[in-house]
Amino acid sequence: MSALTIQRLSTRDPDFLATLDALLAFESATDDNIERSVAEILKNVRTLGDAAVLDYTRRFDHLDARSMAAIELPQDELAAAFKALPTQQRAALEQAAARIRAFHERQKADSWEYEESAPNLAGTRLGQKVTPLDRVGLYVPGGKASYPSSVLMNALPAKVAGVHELIMVTPTPRGERNPLVLAAAHLAGVDRVFTIGGAQAVAALAYGTETIPQVDKIVGPGNAYVAAAKRRVFGVVGIDMVAGPSEVLIIADASANPDWVAMDLFAQAEHDELAQSILLSPDADFIERVAASIGKLLPTMPRRAVIEASLAGRGALILTRDLDEACTITNRIAPEHLELAVAAPRALADRIRHAGAIFMGHHASESLGDYCAGPNHVLPTSRSARFSSPLGVYDFQKRSSLIEVSVLGAQTLGPVAATLAHGEGLTAHARAAELRAQTPATPLTPPAAQD
Repeated sequence: MSALTIQRLSTRDPDFLATLDALLAFESATDDNIERSVAEILKNVRTLGDAAVLDYTRRFDHLDARSMAAIELPQDELAAAFKALPTQQRAALEQAAARIRAFHERQKADSWEYEESAPNLAGTRLGQKVTPLDRVGLYVPGGKASYPSSVLMNALPAKVAGVHELIMVTPTPRGERNPLVLAAAHLAGVDRVFTIGGAQAVAALAYGTETIPQVDKIVGPGNAYVAAAKRRVFGVVGIDMVAGPSEVLIIADASANPDWVAMDLFAQAEHDELAQSILLSPDADFIERVAASIGKLLPTMPRRAVIEASLAGRGALILTRDLDEACTITNRIAPEHLELAVAAPRALADRIRHAGAIFMGHHASESLGDYCAGPNHVLPTSRSARFSSPLGVYDFQKRSSLIEVSVLGAQTLGPVAATLAHGEGLTAHARAAELRAQTPATPLTPPAAQD
């Protein structure tokens, strides 16, 4: 592959911002045929339940299951898959799980309360009650695809949050089960596993069937049909996000290793042809060295064709005036993954406002974050890091406000509420506050029992 395959840009170009925006643009509009198919699948599963799920599983996954019992995996099968793993794989899975769990334990939020300190509000208490979701559905791609990391990254935060029941769905086309996925489910403490996939699996989780209970939230990646189904059921249940193509942005200076940078660009590009890999550097000579490394290393990649298509279609090597400008552009892009391959990464990190995950220093490759660093690898894409965050324990907890008002508090706050309610023309609101404000300072004594 020639280095010229990747677009070269400079911030000094008069049309740079327009060119950059065009490069970043991703057509997220869904295919009409997919939307129609998904709508029909959701309707049928909602009305027909288990029967529709079994029918779609036979049609799409070529799995001739005669009953729902045939597509639910018992816990001992998950345990057996874990025990049967080669020692190195099992140890790696355990180490990754331990690190992910330890990181997410620090995210747990606790309930809190405080009492008003003002004398005219004595006895009034406010607070927040934090509770976990009751039941969460986890979608995991299956078949030949192997994503045990997705199981760990989605299931472990839910378990740390205290979710009462975690139900996993994963397709097994023609009965092909992935032992790594099943082993990860066992290690993460998944409660139930069903071998179904596609929009029908999303529908079963969202609406519930005779066998599969309705969940409160659905998380996990999937294909275009899964993404379309998640969009449609949002509101009936919560969802994590509808993710776009994976992306990495690397800010590098002359201290970086060009081979390392090239390989990190490859690591994103090999996901699929729509993945995006961008390099920002103020050093023109370094950019040339990276381009040379790309040409040298690409022929060694098993997924060369995918990488080449991704880099040619959505990749870029961008020359900036300095590192400050690189940070400004980064905040405009709001990347899913940001690598700071510079001599002083912490100083640069202070200037970054929008990024899903920030990898600091030459040894912090994005691939470590995908598997075992600890922070979650489910990250906002398509510039949504401007307003969204990585998946975490907080996504599996909800908050309820606590409001306890004393007699003095009602007398103090009642006139405030009544004034505002009258201003909005809501008389009943005002009167409800006024009645309590007129209550004597001492609570009413309950009437004595009559003989």
